[in-house]
Amino acid sequence: MTHLDGRVAIVTGAGRGIGRGEALALAAQGAKVVVNDLGSAWDGQGADQRPAAALAQEIVEAGGEAVANFDDVTDPDGAENMVSQALDAFGRLDILVNNAGILRDGMVFSIDPKDWSEVINMHLMGHFLPTRAASRHWRAESKAGRTSHRAVINTTSESGLFGNAGQSNYDAAKMGIVAFTVAVARETAKYGTTVNAIAPRARTRLTTTTFENSARAGEFQTAEQPFDAMDPDNIAPFVAFLATDMAADITAQTFIVCGGAVAHVKLPQVSDIVFKQGKWTVDELAQRRDELFKNLGADVYEGPRGYARLPRQ
Repeated sequence: MTHLDGRVAIVTGAGRGIGRGEALALAAQGAKVVVNDLGSAWDGQGADQRPAAALAQEIVEAGGEAVANFDDVTDPDGAENMVSQALDAFGRLDILVNNAGILRDGMVFSIDPKDWSEVINMHLMGHFLPTRAASRHWRAESKAGRTSHRAVINTTSESGLFGNAGQSNYDAAKMGIVAFTVAVARETAKYGTTVNAIAPRARTRLTTTTFENSARAGEFQTAEQPFDAMDPDNIAPFVAFLATDMAADITAQTFIVCGGAVAHVKLPQVSDIVFKQGKWTVDELAQRRDELFKNLGADVYEGPRGYARLPRQ
């Protein structure tokens, strides 16, 4: 049984890795897909139309409907063109998966400011501009009386959620995407739009370079048997689920997706409070500082010192 018959989706960065799996899964559920990919290297350099074109052709040859798009998601005209192409080719738009991203790692004291800002721009503008273009269309449709469930699925990262040395630019952008997700969910709910974020853990061009020159070098490169938890295609079913009407009441949420695990991430919330009548002194705060950490448990999803570890099943 398919759940997205007649729907139209845009997937950014869909030429390879996680985005490729997402586009294929949406097509398998009956969606018509705009396969967007500029075709740059993992660090954002260059361009290559072949990955997007090949995947669109693969979907068509399998009996689905797809078109390739080579626009830059950080360009306002490119983002608008993606939406226009979906409307011209298929007559509507229902789903936007913001997946495109790059890495340029470096320690905060040595990274080139250009590399820092371009990663921020790629991820935040690369989510904002396509979402802006899609939501403008959905707002106009709703005002014209044409309503339906619309879905935006954003891509954050465990590195952003928990922090990773050498990736302050990437982490700042990815945590920003979580806040962006919540804000846009509030702004677009009246138009039938759900906005959620996933933090995928998978073997891609980005993750296989993450721990180069460290004790964890090559950690993600070997496929596990008999089930490869790091296969990027494992991410796609949950993304497809969020796009269906079965998830039409789920919005403003973040999830970690890895292998056979899906974890709901608690969004920022107040944990422990210290209180007194009147103004604090520094010494009083020092004496009661441990009261601020009473509820810091040993939960595997929490981790002030590095990545959270998902349990093995």
